[in-house]
Amino acid sequence: KGAQDAKRGKIFTKLIREITTAARMGGSDISANARLRGAVLAARTQNMPKDTIDRAIKRGAGGLDGANYEEARYEGYGPGGVAVIVETLTDNFNRTVADVRHAFTKYGGNMGTSGCVAYLFDNKGELNYENCNEDALMEAALEAGAEDVVVDGQNFEVITAPDRFQSVQEALAQAGFNPIRAELTMRPQNSITLDEKQAISMLKLVDMLEDNDDVQKVYANFDIPDEIMERLE
Repeated sequence: KGAQDAKRGKIFTKLIREITTAARMGGSDISANARLRGAVLAARTQNMPKDTIDRAIKRGAGGLDGANYEEARYEGYGPGGVAVIVETLTDNFNRTVADVRHAFTKYGGNMGTSGCVAYLFDNKGELNYENCNEDALMEAALEAGAEDVVVDGQNFEVITAPDRFQSVQEALAQAGFNPIRAELTMRPQNSITLDEKQAISMLKLVDMLEDNDDVQKVYANFDIPDEIMERLE
């Protein structure tokens, strides 16, 4: 239970930072701030108390004192030449860049310059749904202007262009589809298949980065074959 509580605490820390930053940058009106709406949805999915969400919004909008977090993106290469993007929210750039560089170095990667791997990813909106009528969701999503719908069993991922993210989400909500997660993300254009040794190092690198409170998102273009994942699990 202690480990679970610690993990939940780290998730809450990241979500609170994102809510605060989204409110600071786009205002406290959830209906008019797509980034804030996505952050609040993510927080609710993790069962964050409403009071905690409200305090984070107020802090970001200037109603409460607290640290101001700034965005920073770092790029580099992981084991096997995997492209990695690390998005952070920090109140201390020196600490954050040192921590990120240490993680890359420890697990056989290296940090690169800004833009060195970003061109290998596409900025997209993702809306995730569960247990929907596939045909109805597909029709509503494409009619609303979505680019694609990816189906995996009873999990549905609606892909949009960034500038259509909000309008597609609203259209699907009007059609009765409410997402379990909605976010702007970086989708790799292709992937690099790793062997077992590379996979172990890559997973450890991702874990170390994601365990850092300053790190919000880690994007990487690696693929691990099912048989290797089964052995590692």
